[in-house]
Amino acid sequence: MAKVKPFRGVRPPKELVTQVASRPYDVLNSEEARKESEGNEKSLYHIIKPEIDFEPGTDEHDPRVYDKAVENFKAFQQKGWLVQDDKEHYYIYAQTMNGRTQYGIVLAANVEDYMTGKIKKHELTRRDKEEDRMKHVRINNANIEPVFFAFPDNKVLDEVIKTVTKEKPEYDFVAEDGFGHHFWVISDEKMIKEITEEFAKIPYLYIADGHHRTAAAALVGNEKAKANPNHTGNEEYNYFLAVAFPASHLKIIDYNRVVKDLNGLTPSQFLDKVREHFDVEEKGTEIYAPAKLHNFSLYLDGKWYSLTAKAGTYNDNDPIGVLDVTISSDLILRDILGIQDLRSDKRIDFVGGIRGLGELKRRVDSGEMKMALALYPVSMKQLMDIADSGNIMPPKTTWFEPKLRSGLVIHKLDD
Repeated sequence: MAKVKPFRGVRPPKELVTQVASRPYDVLNSEEARKESEGNEKSLYHIIKPEIDFEPGTDEHDPRVYDKAVENFKAFQQKGWLVQDDKEHYYIYAQTMNGRTQYGIVLAANVEDYMTGKIKKHELTRRDKEEDRMKHVRINNANIEPVFFAFPDNKVLDEVIKTVTKEKPEYDFVAEDGFGHHFWVISDEKMIKEITEEFAKIPYLYIADGHHRTAAAALVGNEKAKANPNHTGNEEYNYFLAVAFPASHLKIIDYNRVVKDLNGLTPSQFLDKVREHFDVEEKGTEIYAPAKLHNFSLYLDGKWYSLTAKAGTYNDNDPIGVLDVTISSDLILRDILGIQDLRSDKRIDFVGGIRGLGELKRRVDSGEMKMALALYPVSMKQLMDIADSGNIMPPKTTWFEPKLRSGLVIHKLDD
């Protein structure tokens, strides 16, 4: 059963939240962070991307950069830009995109639940990426940024969310990307107890986004437990910062592919090979989006095509085999184009659906890429089925939007 707890959040005063809050560390590069934080000494980028305080080109893994993160985190607290709550709270964090709002509960998730598989993952993590975030958690002794979880829908927690969000939010702003962010503090003791007890009835939590951050946070907590001879399991380092959303609130958007060449084939030879496993229909020059599961959109030589996988080319009873990313990776990228490893092959690139299918057209029309493939998005049910079966999603399968804003609340590992 999921073990969660409230915590004494470290967060900006209401009037500073828009200056402090930032995008997550991994969705932009150092130069973009430098530009976004220009003239804003209160930006969280000074803590999560502190290389911006050094000469351009400074390696973000330079030991001085990690030290700067600590220095800046302390300074933010001393100057009152980040202030710790007096008592433990849960929080509600809602995000609005394109008129649709999703509501999550901000909580401290349990390290042991991650180590024992009660917090389920659907992606492989890379050790070098884990190590970078572990250093950041370790040296700041805090989870500066939250991870993004899903949980099976729960009526009691739905009621809690409805009740809390009737009140005026503590923070309420629209970020520069047009997404709305709304944040409430839960102070009612009875409600806090109810949330803890209700999560204890939920067998599993699911990582939606932030596998590396989750692994890093849990591994640092585990290190601290092993290093403490008086460890009890109740220390604050046994927990890490997460925002957990009911699964029905979340919408995964498409994650598409662009490829540099046709592996020596002409466009007509390539289409002939595609026809062996797909019904191919030319759609003309207007952008065509995949209409349903097992339907794909191909852009090649200035034209869009609908590709529908033929019966027998996939296995609906296999949680991985049923995925469109598996079908396209096996039957098009591997078998026709010779792309064996999506993680390392330099001939392929990936485009998040937030950029729209026009971005696929642009990259092919520019001559940078030869063809583009758009996929129908994975469902939350598919993601949870895969995690439940102990399987791992193929690379670059899910894209969650909007991303969690960083800097709304921070969790310290020593309380």
